[in-house]
Amino acid sequence: MSKVQVVIPVFAKITALDAVGPYEVLQRIPSIDVTFIGHQRGEVRTENGFLGITADGTFEDFPHPDVLVFPGGVGTRKLVHDERVLEWVRNVHRTTTFTTSVCTGSLVLGAAGLLKGLTATTYWSCYPELEAQGAIPTAQRVVEHLDNRIITAAGVSSGIDMALRLVELLVDRTAAEAAQLMIEYDPQPPFDCGSMAKATAENDDIMLRVIEYAQLRE
Repeated sequence: MSKVQVVIPVFAKITALDAVGPYEVLQRIPSIDVTFIGHQRGEVRTENGFLGITADGTFEDFPHPDVLVFPGGVGTRKLVHDERVLEWVRNVHRTTTFTTSVCTGSLVLGAAGLLKGLTATTYWSCYPELEAQGAIPTAQRVVEHLDNRIITAAGVSSGIDMALRLVELLVDRTAAEAAQLMIEYDPQPPFDCGSMAKATAENDDIMLRVIEYAQLRE
């Protein structure tokens, strides 16, 4: 029996957990192979440059993956204008079992024309950009359109939730629960400020200043 082929694109200024979170879940399943791919083989650096992730193949090396997990990061702002990437996304979606995204990876799916008229999610500060791509932004953590074979996840850590759901869809619930146990994913954060609905005005002010700083570094 052939394995399920999952590809996760990596690119300059990627958000590490967007890619590594789903990877940590999916690679635990014996029937799933996960490969990081990119414009060319080799290392790319994350948003702040501290971490390198290696692409083991190019987009063209994987024309028919079973599952696409497109991560986010400030680097997606260039990818929404990268016709090589967008055409590849359009082509692979024709045959994928599931086409998915984490964080601003949904902006790339949107730019490829896959989200028009569909509800979708992304990082909370990027709803206007997602809407500009023809999607209907929602604050749900994971948004499924199984008839369209599309799943989008919100910011960063939500990719872990989405990956667990993918395991359930690709294998079964028992496998998903086993993966959750293997990574000991049992969130008990010391604070309750993980969404805009829970944030205080002070939290908002600090976060906006961080975002402004990040934009200056783009």
